[in-house]
Amino acid sequence: MDESWNRYLRLGIVHFMAFPAVMGGDGPYAETIREIARDPFFTAIEVGWAHDAAERVAAAAVLRESHLAVGFGAQSALLGTKSNLTALDEPTRRKAVKVVEGCIDQAADLGAKRVAVLSGPYAGPADETKGTTRLVASLMELSAYGRDRDIAITLETFDRTVEKKAHVGPTKLAVQVSEAVRREYPEFGLMLDLSHMPLLGESTRESLITGRDHLVHAHIGNCVMGDPKHPAYGDVHPRFGIAGGQNDTPEVLEYLRVLFEIGFLGATNRLPFLSFEVKPLPGEDPGVVIAGTKRVFADAWAQL
Repeated sequence: MDESWNRYLRLGIVHFMAFPAVMGGDGPYAETIREIARDPFFTAIEVGWAHDAAERVAAAAVLRESHLAVGFGAQSALLGTKSNLTALDEPTRRKAVKVVEGCIDQAADLGAKRVAVLSGPYAGPADETKGTTRLVASLMELSAYGRDRDIAITLETFDRTVEKKAHVGPTKLAVQVSEAVRREYPEFGLMLDLSHMPLLGESTRESLITGRDHLVHAHIGNCVMGDPKHPAYGDVHPRFGIAGGQNDTPEVLEYLRVLFEIGFLGATNRLPFLSFEVKPLPGEDPGVVIAGTKRVFADAWAQL
């Protein structure tokens, strides 16, 4: 496609994946956000939690200067604290809600308009209905809290059997959850990630068509499934082109084609988020991995 992608989407990157030193809420948070902000290739960024208030203030200043659209991912906070929005135990569920409420507060300070979450672990078939009910309750509470701060909530699907072993989980179930939440909070929606589709045993087309009416955010990434001894096995988001990886330029191309087909891309009244989620392995240079990811996207776009 000869036209610029900027006409169709906000092209972003998940900051805490690209620079994993900050994933735990510490590290060079504002400095690495500044590295992304200097790159005109990106028009959006997804940031995560930061424990240091001074780092958050510095990051907010960079983001205001950058003209980047901002999203916030609470996944690292939930995973890092082992919090579970699907927990059957009420104190455990409430703890997870409080973790995300803190992320919503940080997101508001940073200028984000959406906060993304994941469901929490799958407790098994016997408790699936109860867990889904608890998850919907959590998402309702968070949507109410976020609405007061002009922030919407996004639920991301994750694998159920490989590594994260999340309740949500299959796209069909994610749609059921979204339908329930949207009855009161129509701004709620789903995030579907190219890297999670193989882990869920779903094709790109199957996942996107199933979730099309609820899709508000999309991620582009890679995964490794075949060898449990591989350093990037599971939901690790390795670079494109890694040996044993599931996704590279052809899969990104197919993903983009289906996103246009279902109307996520190409609508005239919005510029949706489409972000890279790629994590350097130990010893890899984040700048080089980011550059390689940009080349994959540009190559796939040229073939549309």
